[in-house]
Amino acid sequence: MKNIKLTIEYDGTDFLGWQKQSKGRTVQEEIEKALSKILKKDVKINGSGRTDASVHAKGQVANFREAFTIPVERLPVALNSVLPDDIAILSAIEMNYDFHARYNAMGKKYVYKIYNSNIRSPLSRNYVYYVPQDLDIEKMKMATKYFLGTHDFKGFMASGSSVKETVRTIYNLDITEKEKQITVEVSGNGFLYNMVRIITGTLVDVGRGKINLNDLENIIASGDRNRSGHTASAQGLYLYEVYYK
Repeated sequence: MKNIKLTIEYDGTDFLGWQKQSKGRTVQEEIEKALSKILKKDVKINGSGRTDASVHAKGQVANFREAFTIPVERLPVALNSVLPDDIAILSAIEMNYDFHARYNAMGKKYVYKIYNSNIRSPLSRNYVYYVPQDLDIEKMKMATKYFLGTHDFKGFMASGSSVKETVRTIYNLDITEKEKQITVEVSGNGFLYNMVRIITGTLVDVGRGKINLNDLENIIASGDRNRSGHTASAQGLYLYEVYYK
């Protein structure tokens, strides 16, 4: 019996998200189908966490435990030969039997891409959040410091989550600008439901002047979802890396 860690890249445009559902196309289901075909047995995988519909991944992680004879290093090529074009297995590594993609994760890094222009880009519409309004990038950069460290991020969690513990630690939050694209990069020990998208929406609202920079500390401390910013669109979000010991 082997325990295999998969690193996965996917274009989330045509998926209902990561987690397998009774109806609709999901990333988990496509990978399980491919594994079952290659290994000729039913295979179930554990993901490091869910991604929503239209959210992309550069470094999603999953694991599965099965007995098989195919060399582990050949699994990516074998799986990619039967997977659809919007999913690729980047690597497969044998881990100790206790490894679990979700429960052993120590943190994650997300990247969020904003296209800031008065004219939208049809070619990038599935991969960025289009914001036509002028943004004060310097204010947005100044706002990042308020999110760093350990806080109760209850006010940055969407409804529908059953999570009770809402304290999280953000290690890094950086904003860079190149031509018309603004990139938000954030890493932390964990993220609540839609937390990255709400943080990004809040930064955009600061850049548009809808939220006062000096109010951010109180907004975070309040835990009030009604005071934080809007939820940025799913298309601009990428799960970039999952951290393990």
